[in-house]
Amino acid sequence: MMTESPRWFTSSYSANGGDCVEVAVNLVAARGIVPVRDSKRVDGPVVGVRTSAFSAFVAGVRAGTFDAVAKP
Repeated sequence: MMTESPRWFTSSYSANGGDCVEVAVNLVAARGIVPVRDSKRVDGPVVGVRTSAFSAFVAGVRAGTFDAVAKP
């Protein structure tokens, strides 16, 4: 039985008070998923993202894959 509670973490890039997500990285090794939630709705739903998918997402963010492109 898993008794450890999630310890939520918000990226330092989210300090603007805008639309942010939180992750509970302390549960990654034990469960193989990264719990993700909306920082503005802490009692709202939690999405469990597989570690491989979350790692790919983070790599894409770092590479600029999701940066907004200005329309001509």
